[in-house]
Amino acid sequence: MSTKHNRKQRGSMGCLSSPRLPRHRMARFIRRRALGPHNSGSSSLWTDLSSRPAGFLRRSQKQQQNWIAASCQDPSVPPIPDEVVVRQRAPRESWKVGNVRHGKKVYAIAISGSTHHVYTCGHGYIKVWDESALHACNKAPQAQLDFQDHQSRVLACKLLPDEQSLITGGLSRNLTLWDLAPTPRVRAQLASTGPMCYSLALSSNAQICLACFKGFVEIWDLQNQILIRKHEVPEYGSRCVDIAGNKFWTGGEDASLYSWDLRNYQRVQEHHFRHEILSITHDPSEEWVLVGLRNSDIIILHTHRREKLKIFFNKYIHRHNLKFSSCGSYFVTTLDESIHCLAAPSLQRLFQAEESTDILCCDVSSDNQYLVTGSKNSATVYQLLY
Repeated sequence: MSTKHNRKQRGSMGCLSSPRLPRHRMARFIRRRALGPHNSGSSSLWTDLSSRPAGFLRRSQKQQQNWIAASCQDPSVPPIPDEVVVRQRAPRESWKVGNVRHGKKVYAIAISGSTHHVYTCGHGYIKVWDESALHACNKAPQAQLDFQDHQSRVLACKLLPDEQSLITGGLSRNLTLWDLAPTPRVRAQLASTGPMCYSLALSSNAQICLACFKGFVEIWDLQNQILIRKHEVPEYGSRCVDIAGNKFWTGGEDASLYSWDLRNYQRVQEHHFRHEILSITHDPSEEWVLVGLRNSDIIILHTHRREKLKIFFNKYIHRHNLKFSSCGSYFVTTLDESIHCLAAPSLQRLFQAEESTDILCCDVSSDNQYLVTGSKNSATVYQLLY
């Protein structure tokens, strides 16, 4: 490997998700990185980021990259020239650029990558902010979307992949599907069978929407606006829901993570932890599921193989949010007032930020330019620096 190529790899953690590392080798790479050469044969995987020396990743990076190049070399396949390899970048820092005043608690938030519109959701209404408001502190919203029932409270929202529609759920008898362009308006009200929706999840093609209620999950055909199934799950295992491929995942107060087959609705797996599950998300490849626990730990599970990684933060918390970037090279976790950004798959700490109040929700724009967080009565906007 040339000196020039080594220098390129040391300069960007994004190279660790290069096409030179096939997906099926990802688990082996993480295991070797976390456990080291003496324990690489272990079948389970545990790593403590809080106790790892700050320079550990920097000191070992050269030998790790040499190992990657050696392990991925296939004599039957010609090497890919460096100039044609597109490497996803991970941000090196964040810059707080603005604050938008929602007026009440922001329980759910979304930001588009195409227009950089921010949608802050809470009690009774949704506020829409254009990009100019993101770099200010007192600018008025572009629009306010009021619910007919002023007692309604949005607890979850999801932008559809085309970013032209938004679905919301919460303390309401309906899930609301919004058209966002050219003017935001209600497209449909989906009559739900429970009083409070805790969490929403969308399939990658946005055809299926899952809405999590206490004791059951509603499975909706969004295209035809039809309730496909009301699926019973453990009553205290239904705070969070996520969907990856042909499986969906639920978890909650009973500290158990359940996976279900979307084709036959049978339970596939069950994982038991010591602490309550507060959030679930997955990476863009839909191979890995991340689970945020009450004690701030993050469990990373492979969706098909019995492989597991645990990240320790050693802090008992009330709020735990997880958001994976669309490019797959990093993810964000919020733990009460703190924000942590970690690289994937290396798990290198990229940056950390602190806020003055608990963070209730977060989102990352699909173009990986902005991070937004919702809190007591406002949303904070961070620009990601590369």
